[in-house]
Amino acid sequence: MIDKTAIISADAKIHESVTVGPFSIIEGDVEIGEGTTIGSHVLIADGARLGKNVRIFQGAVIGSIPQDLKFEGEDSLVVIGDSTTIREYATINRGTKESGSTDVGKDCLIMSYAHVAHDCKLGDGIIMANSVNLAGHVIIEDYAIIGGIVPVHQFVRIGAHCMIGGGFRVPQDVAPFCLAGGYPLKVAGLNLICLRRKKFPREAIGHLQETFKLLFFSNLNTKQAMVRIKDEVELSPEVAQVIAFVEKSTRGIMK
Repeated sequence: MIDKTAIISADAKIHESVTVGPFSIIEGDVEIGEGTTIGSHVLIADGARLGKNVRIFQGAVIGSIPQDLKFEGEDSLVVIGDSTTIREYATINRGTKESGSTDVGKDCLIMSYAHVAHDCKLGDGIIMANSVNLAGHVIIEDYAIIGGIVPVHQFVRIGAHCMIGGGFRVPQDVAPFCLAGGYPLKVAGLNLICLRRKKFPREAIGHLQETFKLLFFSNLNTKQAMVRIKDEVELSPEVAQVIAFVEKSTRGIMK
């Protein structure tokens, strides 16, 4: 299961079912779970923690030190959840003392040449297309989809179930359930295709449509829109999720 050309530290904790391809390197402070597959020419660096049934393709680098001038060599981790796929030449840096780890959830797909910087927090079921570049401390919530060649500014938050079109820059927070695109980036509407595929109830979608009309497609500023939403829209779990996201935003939300 391990190619004879692979270089693997004796200190690495690797399940007996793990497959390692030619010329890959696995350093000492590494843990790799059952059923995981490591392709050729992959580097799994100190601090990497890979779950079960993870697939790492050729040339990917997992757990390299942060590209952060404030990094002082402190111990930190990169944690990859079960059944996540990381395609060719993607890079994921480990965390800094700010949070201690970079985390990627379960069932994610990170496509070729994507980059996840230090201290990013990715939820479950996320899709990042080719050459998406996340700066440090980015948070992406569950089931978000980001199109190819998208740069995301540091400290930005991207909400659950939203979709960002390919080739657009993300300088501010993108609220949950949004469909976003354009130069500059703006909210184009509710991500209806995703919501229907995920079988959200029709009533929940209706409440979100009312919320989006007030928040994004009225002459109200964000503070005014939030007051109207709380007064006029039924507080479903989905609407409450949008409200909580907006209220916690420090960079401001895309409108």
